[in-house]
Amino acid sequence: MSEQFLPLTPSEMRERGWERPDFVYITGDAYVDHPSFGTAIISRVLESFGYRVCILSQPDWKTETSVQVFGRPRLGFLISAGNMDSMVNHYYVSRKRRKTDAYTPGGKTGKRPDRAVTVYSRLVRKSYPDIPIILGGIEASLRRMAHYDYWSDSFRPSVLMESQADLISYGMGEKSIAEIAEALSAGIAVRDITFVAGTVYRTESADSVYDGIRLPSYEEMKKEPALYADSFRVQYRNTDPVNGKALIEPYADGYVVQNPPQPPLTTQEMDDIYALPYTRRAHPSYDAAGGVPAMAEIRFSLVSSRGCFGGCSFCSLTFHQGRTVQVRSHESLLEEARRMTEEPDFKGYIHDVGGPTANFRHPSCQKQLKSGVCPNRQCLFPRPCPNLDAGHRDYLELLRKLRALPGVKKVFIRSGIRFDYLLAEGNDAFLRELVMHHVSGQLKVAPEHVADAVLYRMGKPENAVYEAFVRKYESLNEKLGLKQYLVPYLMSSHPGSTLKDAVQLAEYLRDLGYMPQQVQDFYPTPSTLSTVMYYTGIDPRDGSNVYVCRNSREKMMQRALIQYRDPANYDLVHEALVKTGREDLIGYGPGCLIRPRKGEKGKEGEPRQADAAQRPRKGGTALPNRKKKTIRNIHPKKKESGRKTGP
Repeated sequence: MSEQFLPLTPSEMRERGWERPDFVYITGDAYVDHPSFGTAIISRVLESFGYRVCILSQPDWKTETSVQVFGRPRLGFLISAGNMDSMVNHYYVSRKRRKTDAYTPGGKTGKRPDRAVTVYSRLVRKSYPDIPIILGGIEASLRRMAHYDYWSDSFRPSVLMESQADLISYGMGEKSIAEIAEALSAGIAVRDITFVAGTVYRTESADSVYDGIRLPSYEEMKKEPALYADSFRVQYRNTDPVNGKALIEPYADGYVVQNPPQPPLTTQEMDDIYALPYTRRAHPSYDAAGGVPAMAEIRFSLVSSRGCFGGCSFCSLTFHQGRTVQVRSHESLLEEARRMTEEPDFKGYIHDVGGPTANFRHPSCQKQLKSGVCPNRQCLFPRPCPNLDAGHRDYLELLRKLRALPGVKKVFIRSGIRFDYLLAEGNDAFLRELVMHHVSGQLKVAPEHVADAVLYRMGKPENAVYEAFVRKYESLNEKLGLKQYLVPYLMSSHPGSTLKDAVQLAEYLRDLGYMPQQVQDFYPTPSTLSTVMYYTGIDPRDGSNVYVCRNSREKMMQRALIQYRDPANYDLVHEALVKTGREDLIGYGPGCLIRPRKGEKGKEGEPRQADAAQRPRKGGTALPNRKKKTIRNIHPKKKESGRKTGP
């Protein structure tokens, strides 16, 4: 099969000799035929089974006829908001509107609606009242059951109820969409497709659900948020295809039923999916607008795995891709890399080889493949499980093969590594090669915070684990004669973080001699443990109460403390230090964060005895000489980039 784009317009459809498609795929993104985009994968999978798929990219949601351009498809509509939740795509955590959209030609905004899957689905339902509508992608996947919605500050029902769609294919969806298509093609009514793993459906009666778990009703949870924490705990423990059960969520006029997840893909299945005839480009109709910005980072990157057993509370991967790591073979990745080197604008640099976590290249343990993931314990948190397989040999061999390819100058790792997993291996083989070959001056890692109480709520290892990694990284760079630094990602205002914890983090940064140029405020997105804590004030894992920073002024103070050297943050930092009784940090001494105001008596600023134990010991930082320099002073020609966002 020759590599060509799927039809994006009626004229392209007619050029193929089609009178109508089997499916119309509506997406909130520009059409990019690259396997880093869910639209490309699902449409190519369906094509491989013989189905005709047309892509309807970013239709004008203000015009009802915009969804009718291909006519009525034979089997149904597939709808996705795109690679990002449309609300995250549109808004900062402050709820202010973003000025660019990396998934739209030219980076322009306004090409998709808020809550895109709901808006698109309702448009289709108006035009074709009885057509099957299947939702997919990250937005639908994480809103598949009742959930807290940060942007409206309200508790909302399943997107299946709001959108008037028939099914949700949640997670990555390759297996479930193929089964749905087969059922529809066989003449099975969409209301009777209740048997496919990895789907959510509506029903008037739940009597036929075998061995299902009944959750609190939407109406009950809306009245009593604590019940949502109970419901989420059950959902979180049923995200595994081996031991997960069907979940039943009652509504006033029926039920939403979530089937267990689709089985993980085998390596051969992963290889087959990534070998489909993608053009690996954005549709040429976007060239005049400057192309699609999101292509810049992923075009010369390799997706080697999916799934993550890291278990960070603020991450949605457990609910979307699952905890079982699935991988592509070396042969598949090497073949894709060889094709990259033949591209005329390839400069010799592979930007990334990874996935949700780059150094996860196999399931966490052998038991997981037979019995599924443990429903009541994590693989790495609060400390690595005794059964954990922390070997990096396979990943090392892959990286060595990629480095050896003709035309490849450097292979970077940008998806991020888990430093606690790296340390659990017990030797420095991977870290040594990482430092020698795969770092470009700065290695970005995500300790997120330094207060252990906050790290517990985040599902992250204790700060001592990060400090041990820093010492190893520094020591290895010194032995190899390299000057490479760590850039730590930090988060403010996560549930459990008090103003005193934020001050502790500021003191840590003072001793590190580092002020981050960017800070990640906690963003409550649907279907994460952290968002449930934010909404309910309860940790679903153990039912304990959690402090939640909801006051906008305090959120600003927590953020400002991380960047306390910025003159624009002076008033906020001063207010925070006074409020926490830490006036000892206002003065002229070496331990002070800020100077006093005019007429205000300053302190000498030596660390208090109670705080001294929490200060990093000498030699425990990845920045040079302990001098109080910002990253800008160290690398004047480089700017710290934001966090990479996955599909």
